[in-house]
Amino acid sequence: MPAGDGGHGLNARVSPAALEQAADWLVRLQDGATSEDRDACAQWRASDPQHALAWERAEHLLNKFGTLPPELAMPVLNRAPGASRRAAMTRIVALMLTAPIAWGGWRYAQSQPWAADIHTAIGERRTVTLADGTSVTLNTASAIDVRYTATERLITLRNGEILVRSSHQPDARALRVSTPEGMMQPLGTLFNVRRHECSTSLAVLEGAVRVTPACAADEALVIDAGSQTRFNKRHIAPIQSTDPAMTAWTSGMLLADQMRLDELVAELSRYRHGLVRVEPAVAALRVSGAFPIGDSERTLDMLVSTYPVDAVQRLQGYWITLIARA
Repeated sequence: MPAGDGGHGLNARVSPAALEQAADWLVRLQDGATSEDRDACAQWRASDPQHALAWERAEHLLNKFGTLPPELAMPVLNRAPGASRRAAMTRIVALMLTAPIAWGGWRYAQSQPWAADIHTAIGERRTVTLADGTSVTLNTASAIDVRYTATERLITLRNGEILVRSSHQPDARALRVSTPEGMMQPLGTLFNVRRHECSTSLAVLEGAVRVTPACAADEALVIDAGSQTRFNKRHIAPIQSTDPAMTAWTSGMLLADQMRLDELVAELSRYRHGLVRVEPAVAALRVSGAFPIGDSERTLDMLVSTYPVDAVQRLQGYWITLIARA
C-alpha cells in the first residue's frame, strides 16, 4: 500500500512485511550489531519509503522502552537469536502495528483499569464475591474499583463489562454502580453493565435498576427486568427489550443475528490478542450464529467455512485479515 496512505509519520499506514523487517533489524541492532549490520540497515531503510516509515515506528518504540510498564518493556530484546528472538520480534511488531495509538492508550490506562482494585486480562472472565455477598463477574479486559463505607457500597466500572448480582443479605447501605456517564442503583437485581467510549449500556435481567445520568439528575429512570438501554452523561436512550446477545458472554458465546461482519469481528477482537481486520469489500456481509469467545481461531474457521471469505494470516497469526474469497 502507498507509504503516504492514511497519514504521515507514525500515523501512516505501513505494510506488515515492512514492519516485520523493521522488527528484525531492531532486534539485530540491539544484540551486538557490527558496523556492517548498521550499514546494511541504513541501506534497507533507504531502499523503500515503506521501510523508512516502518523504521520510524521502530525508533519511536525504542525511545519509549524506558517508560513502558514492565510487562511491555520486552527484556527479550537481549536474548540470543533463535526461537526467543522470533518471539521478541512478534511482540515488537505487536506494539509497532498500533503506535502511536497503543502508546496513548497505555498512558490513559495507567490511571484507569491497570490501577483498579480488580481487573481481568484480554480473554479472561472472572467472578468475585464482595464483602456484602454481592457477586460480580468481569468480562474480558474489564476493571472495577470497590469502595464500601459506613454509608454506601460503591462499585466503579472503569473499563469493560460486568454482570452484577446484588446480595440478598440485609444491608442499610445502598448499593450503587457508577461509570463516568452516570449512576446505577439496583433494586434487588441481576444486571449487566458495559462501558463504551462515551456511553454505558445496561441490561436488567432480574429486579430493576435506577439510572441517573451524571449531568442530568432530573432524567433518572427505572429500568425493569427484561429491558435494556444505553445512556450518556445527559441522556437515556429509549428502553428496549433485552437482547440475549448482550449477556451471551457469560456463557462463553458471541451471538450474531444478521450482524455486519466488521461489527462481529470488532466484538471478537475484545477477547483475543492480536489484530483482526476486515476488507471493505466484505465488511457489510451479514452474519448469524453462535460463536465461542474463548476460541477465536475456531470462530474464524467457522466464518471461513460458512461465508464467502478467507482469512489471510501474517506475523505468525498475530495479524489476520478477512478478505473476499476469490
